[in-house]
Amino acid sequence: LVCVNLFIDSDPQRAHLHGMAAAHHAGRLAVARESAGYAAYRAGKYEIALRELRAAHRISGDVSIWPVMADCERGLGRPLKALEMAGSPEVSRLEKPEEIEMRIVAAGARKDLGQLDAAVITLTCKELKTENADWSVRLRYAYADALEAAGRTKEAREWFAKCAQLDRDGSTDALERSQTS
Repeated sequence: LVCVNLFIDSDPQRAHLHGMAAAHHAGRLAVARESAGYAAYRAGKYEIALRELRAAHRISGDVSIWPVMADCERGLGRPLKALEMAGSPEVSRLEKPEEIEMRIVAAGARKDLGQLDAAVITLTCKELKTENADWSVRLRYAYADALEAAGRTKEAREWFAKCAQLDRDGSTDALERSQTS
């Protein structure tokens, strides 16, 4: 598990291999299955990630992994399944960061289906005004991106600029997109 965390950002494929080894040796531990699932997700192996995350969920009952599971469904080309998960009772048990992540995944599923205005509506929420939460940059970026996809370029530019103000470490390309959208 230490190696999964060590390589997850720098070498996702290697982290995935370590995650699978951990799941093989400790398959009844939710943490091993969850780590294997996250590593597979980062490596783009959505079917494996979904299998491991489902197992972790069955073992622990932890719903915090629900948004990643829904995004795996998107990665497998099943946006309707992702939307079904976004509307499930488990979502009401999510903490705010995971709730925001699920909202972002649901909006992405709407975009996958060509429902661009619905994607914007999915991300329209009071939390867009929040500036000091870890998820603020991701939410604003997703909202700006959805606006741009829906053809609302002026609003998109404004929201990319608002995102860029919060993105102090440059984790997004919001600054560039605020000038070119």
